[in-house]
Amino acid sequence: MDHFVGIDVSLESCAVCVVAQSGAVVKEAKVACEPEALIEFLREETSDIVGVGLEAGPLSQWLHRHLCEAGLPAVLMETRQVKGALAAMPIKTDRRDALGIAQLIRMGWFRPVHCKSVSAQEMRALLGARRTLQRAMISVELSMRGLLRGFGLKLGKVARRRLPERARELAAGNETLTAMVNSMLRGHAALRSELARLETRLRRIARTDEVCRLLMTVPGVGPVVALQVKAGIDDPARFRSSRMVGPHFGLTPRRSQSGERDVVGAISGAGDRNVRTALFQAATVMLYHSRTKSWLKTWGMQVARRRGMKRAVVAVARRLGVVLHRMWRDCRPFSLEHPGPVGAAA
Repeated sequence: MDHFVGIDVSLESCAVCVVAQSGAVVKEAKVACEPEALIEFLREETSDIVGVGLEAGPLSQWLHRHLCEAGLPAVLMETRQVKGALAAMPIKTDRRDALGIAQLIRMGWFRPVHCKSVSAQEMRALLGARRTLQRAMISVELSMRGLLRGFGLKLGKVARRRLPERARELAAGNETLTAMVNSMLRGHAALRSELARLETRLRRIARTDEVCRLLMTVPGVGPVVALQVKAGIDDPARFRSSRMVGPHFGLTPRRSQSGERDVVGAISGAGDRNVRTALFQAATVMLYHSRTKSWLKTWGMQVARRRGMKRAVVAVARRLGVVLHRMWRDCRPFSLEHPGPVGAAA
C-alpha cells in the first residue's frame, strides 16, 4: 500500500505523519530534527513511501538534500500554498501541520520548490553576511546622528569618510558625548573594515566566475547583482522559459478577479526578495545613472514617458531578469543593439 509522509520541521524536533492512500493516518511521531533520525524512522515504518513533503525553509533544504541522497522521494513545497491550505484548520499544532502536509502530498495539491545547490547556499550566506554588516553600519550612523541631535548637534550632510572627524568635532568639550561618539566610531570602523573585506572577496569571486562575468556585460549589473542573480536562479534549466523569471521573483502585478470586479495591483512580491531587490537596483542604475545607451534602457525610457519613472524601473527590473536568464542559458554576452524592435519580447 502506498504511503505519504508529511514533516513539519522545527529547530529541535520534527512532527512526522504517515497517511495511507485512503487518507487514514498510519503513524504519527516526534523525531529529532536530524537527517539520520528521519531516515531511520521512515525506513523502519514502511518501504512503500510515494512522497515525503517538507515546507520550504532553511532547515528543510538541508533535510531534503539528505533525504534525497538516501533514496527517499522528498519534495520541498511552496510556503505560501502550504500556509494557505493549513490556515483552514481551526486549531494549529505541529501534529496537525504534519497531517495537513501529508494530505497535500497525497492529493498532489502543492507546488514543488527548487532546492538550492550547496554552492548557491554558500553564496547566499556570503551575501546575507554582507547585508547584515551593511545594515549594522548604517544603524550605528543613524543612532549617532539621533543621539547628537538631542543636544542640538547636527551632523548634516557629510561624506562617510568625514563622519568620524565631524562627529568628534561636534562632541568636543563634552566628556560624556565624546566617550559615546568614540565608542560608536570604533564599532563603526570595525563594521566598515569587515564589510570592505567581504566586498573584496565577493568582487574576486565575481571576476573569476564565468557566469558572473557574462552577466556583468549588462550596463548597471555589478558583481553583487550578478552573484545575487546567479545564486537565486541557481540552475537556468529549471525554468522552461525565460519569461517565467519575472513572475518567479515577484516582479509581475497581482490580479484579483471576481465577477464584475477585476483589479490589477502592485507587484506580487513573491519569491526571493534579495534577487528582486538586486534587479530593482540594477534597473535604477541603468535608467538613472548609466551613460551607456542600450535597447533595454531605450525601452525603459519609453515606458517612463507613458507610465512614469517608478513603473519603468519595475518594468526594466522584470525584463532584466528575463534577459539575464536568457544570456546565461545561451552563454551569450549582452548586446547593446536588440536584434528586433525595441518593444519586442526579450
